[in-house]
Amino acid sequence: MKNISVIGSGTMGNGIAHVFAQFGFKVSMVDISQQKLDSGMLTIGKNLDRQVKKESITAEEKIEILGRIDTNLRISEGVKDADIVIEAATENWDIKQELFKELDSQAPKDAILASNTSSISITKIAAVTSRPEKVIGMHFMNPVPIMPLIEVISGYRTSTLVLNEVIELGKSIGKDPVEVNDYPGFVANRILMPMINEAIISLQEGVASVKSIDAVMKLGMAHPMGPLQLADFIGLDVCLSILNVLYEGFGNPKYAPSPLLINMVQAGILGVKTGEGFYAYSKDSKEAVVSPRFKN
Repeated sequence: MKNISVIGSGTMGNGIAHVFAQFGFKVSMVDISQQKLDSGMLTIGKNLDRQVKKESITAEEKIEILGRIDTNLRISEGVKDADIVIEAATENWDIKQELFKELDSQAPKDAILASNTSSISITKIAAVTSRPEKVIGMHFMNPVPIMPLIEVISGYRTSTLVLNEVIELGKSIGKDPVEVNDYPGFVANRILMPMINEAIISLQEGVASVKSIDAVMKLGMAHPMGPLQLADFIGLDVCLSILNVLYEGFGNPKYAPSPLLINMVQAGILGVKTGEGFYAYSKDSKEAVVSPRFKN
């Protein structure tokens, strides 16, 4: 594979584009507005600048990497030469359903169609295409340039050949692909989201403060980030969406999202992306302070 198309230029999309371009692939990044594409390219540039500063790449290599990425507003143009298309759009079934119908009609017939979905069934996504054997999940972790894991998820009809190709592709960009089966939440979020949800319930019930809950998990369980701050980083809306997929998929009340989480999302308090979640975030400082609404 030489040509990679990435659908979406947000946090995950630009990270995926960055990594593939860094490892010599030609990348086409597609989004619905030039503003989004420009923002994505700006983020890639800043992240490459950090790598130059750390001397993991040279300034010349940065220019070469950026030169391997082009941007497109039209899916038809962005995927016409793709060996694999990686969808990294919003975690919303209606959006993904329409995207994969269009990708199926526009991408070359032998191209693999992959989704970076964190919870939506690959079998369900594949069913809206005419090539279910070529549809697969590639769930990257955030931040993509740093985190080594890719969950590789086979749908019910994904071919073994495609699975093996995608595993080798992941290795070729310095990642550690791990094969998992197509069940709600896969592995990462099936385990992570109930922990985050339980942390929110603990806060809601007054068991401990925001700082105390996160401190227990960092100091006692060696987590690099507490579950409440991690929820802010992921996006509270994304956490809620994944919990709903788990709840609906298994019909088990243990996956029911916390009322506090539901209320925060309905109020538009989504974490880092809105400047406030369980913590408050300032553009002038990377340091997170507990949101005033949660201070004891």
